[in-house]
Amino acid sequence: MNKYERLKLELETSGEGKMKCFGNSMLPILKSGSLLTFKKQDEYKIKDIVFCKVRGRFIDAHKIIKTDPNKGFLIANNHGYENGWTRTIFGRATYSEYKGVIENLE
Repeated sequence: MNKYERLKLELETSGEGKMKCFGNSMLPILKSGSLLTFKKQDEYKIKDIVFCKVRGRFIDAHKIIKTDPNKGFLIANNHGYENGWTRTIFGRATYSEYKGVIENLE
């Protein structure tokens, strides 16, 4: 089981999970190697950083930039690259921990 499947299972069973995320697509909000805490939500909104699936691929920490009642949520990184539309969101990032510093993302 990879880290995405493990986090998905944790969110489905307990409603909360943690995963380290790598890459620079969310700078300066998130640094590469940050440990994120995700929580399952009843509703998601624009600017939420989410763990989701877009076109069959897991996206571990990108933002919701638009919503549409027919299409769902438009997911993008912090530099304007749009991953695409999805209805499959597993959880929202609530905390980020990097080198011992914890930030509230709510």
